[in-house]
Amino acid sequence: MADMDAFRQAVTAWAAGGPGGPARDLAARVPVRAVVLLEGPSDAAAVDALAASRGRDLAAEGVCVLPMGGAMSIGRFAGLLGPPGLDLRLTGLCDEAERGYYTRGLERAGATGQGFFVCAADLEDELIRALGPARVAELVEAEGDLRPLQTFLHQPAQRGRTPGQRLRRFLGTKKGRKIHYGRVLAEALGPGRAPEPLDRLLAEV
Repeated sequence: MADMDAFRQAVTAWAAGGPGGPARDLAARVPVRAVVLLEGPSDAAAVDALAASRGRDLAAEGVCVLPMGGAMSIGRFAGLLGPPGLDLRLTGLCDEAERGYYTRGLERAGATGQGFFVCAADLEDELIRALGPARVAELVEAEGDLRPLQTFLHQPAQRGRTPGQRLRRFLGTKKGRKIHYGRVLAEALGPGRAPEPLDRLLAEV
């Protein structure tokens, strides 16, 4: 949905110090009813893919899926989009290690009562555990990445790590790979197999 893409870009520019007028105008025109705040684009790819697999078009429903470029940006985005700014409904995912950033940022924005869901390590870890390492390895092979995976697994640094930990690290070894597999892994989830944080997030919106 082009208007939602324009809103996302306007908010990102606003958060970077640009004017807020374009985002305000677009929020009313689209219209936007909720914003899903995520750390990065791989999380956004997974959320969009799982929603689509359930027959949902979040943009058409007025839900903006917005990667912030890092957990430390939560205070800025919550201030612009939450009660002090556009006063939109906020939700999202965060990693356990980043929970403190979210708690403080949402408190400053007066948005502590809104629904944010915590991944144990990160969303990739949740997806790998939901599918199982063997199934993830099958998907990596189907995507044509078996040889890079085998090379990676033979590195001495991977000894002693669990299969799930090795796969999670592999997904982060090449630019764009996490985004690609965020979508692939989410699309592979069968009914009732979605990780709890992701499942609860979609139920929230």
